[in-house]
Amino acid sequence: MTEADIEAVSAVRVHGWQKAYRGLMPQAYLDAMSVAADAEQRRSWFGRRSPEVSDLVAERDGEVVGWACVGPARDLDIAPGAGELPAPRPTAGELLALYVAPGLIGTGIGRALLSAGTARARASGFHTLYLWVVRGNSRAQRFYERAGFVPDGAEEASEVGGSSVPELRYRRSLA
Repeated sequence: MTEADIEAVSAVRVHGWQKAYRGLMPQAYLDAMSVAADAEQRRSWFGRRSPEVSDLVAERDGEVVGWACVGPARDLDIAPGAGELPAPRPTAGELLALYVAPGLIGTGIGRALLSAGTARARASGFHTLYLWVVRGNSRAQRFYERAGFVPDGAEEASEVGGSSVPELRYRRSLA
């Protein structure tokens, strides 16, 4: 991903949320999501992100149609010492995001991004890859389970638009 991809990545992410999370998050929140606001936030973050984080895009005919982001695991039970300076070298990675343009879901773009993200995680020395899935997002759960991810029993809720949205953590060995 380059800085020039930010607007397109934001469009994929916002439209992906609006499609995937309908009925799982407050509709008013999803309706209020803005590609421009997301792109502004992403631009601010882009220049100061950790070099250990990899943003990957999938393109079709020169257009960004998918985005994935992989980096060190953030959960302290997985990455002990993550808050310490200097932090120990992490052995677990996290798939921080994976979105495909809604009209192209099921065409292999997600599998290609997941494969590239997994390869990037291995190259970074991670032995395990984790991710979080919104509970009830059965399409995503099936996708990750087919790719070898299994729920590890961890659950947590995020506040989205004033509502609690439960998430399930999945993991996959990269060994």
